Amino acid sequence: MARTIYDKPTRVLLKDMLVSWNLQPGEVFTAARAIKWFESNYPKLKPGSIRAHLVQAATNDPSRLHHPSTNTTDDILFKVAPGEFRRYEASTDPAPIREMVKGDVAAQEIEEIESNRDDPELTNLPGSTEFLLEKDLQRYLAENLECIEPGLKLYEDEDLRGIEYEAGGGRRIDILAVDRNGAFVVIELKVSRGYDRVIGQLLRYMNWVRRDLAEPGQKVRGIIVCRSMSEDLRLACSSMTDVELFEYKLSVEVSKVPTLQLPD
Repeated sequence: MARTIYDKPTRVLLKDMLVSWNLQPGEVFTAARAIKWFESNYPKLKPGSIRAHLVQAATNDPSRLHHPSTNTTDDILFKVAPGEFRRYEASTDPAPIREMVKGDVAAQEIEEIESNRDDPELTNLPGSTEFLLEKDLQRYLAENLECIEPGLKLYEDEDLRGIEYEAGGGRRIDILAVDRNGAFVVIELKVSRGYDRVIGQLLRYMNWVRRDLAEPGQKVRGIIVCRSMSEDLRLACSSMTDVELFEYKLSVEVSKVPTLQLPD
């Protein structure tokens, strides 16, 4: 676990906040109210960190599954709308989401594919090699960030890690890292070809990190990793000194297995 700023980790401070408010059953509060409470009581904690902990504590938010440290002690909130929460009530609310259910995930993947049917990057059906590769690529790079750059490490926010890091509005940063100079590095992955529209997405994430996570003066950079870069993407990034492009390559070696000799 990364070092905590205060004597208590944020997940515990979140519970203290609820106690101080004395919320009544069904009473709803906003993420903005929570951020304001932390600003008054624990000002060193960043808004982005608080939002991520709200997601982790929300029993019905599937995004909590991206935080491997989530456990039963985090089952304290119920998300009623984007940025709105109330206390979780075990007697009436659905059981907390604590693990991936294959059927549900498949349904979500199909829905995402259908909603992006016109996007050439997102037309692979669930179960295809390329569609599954994105998560494999993400996991591999998160565990081997030095293959991109020496000294690059996964960002850790107490018990939260920089994989699928919540960036507001239900959006998630593929990989959030820190370089050897202490700068934030936002890494956006595309399993196939990278098109220039990914720049808008990356810049949004970079500026969100500057606003909600970074310390004053802390540098924020961006990296795009994809199988191949379009000329439009290379042109769009040609004058951006804080964005770098990387292509990944896969190598498969096949060797023949000798025939097993059977006795006569």
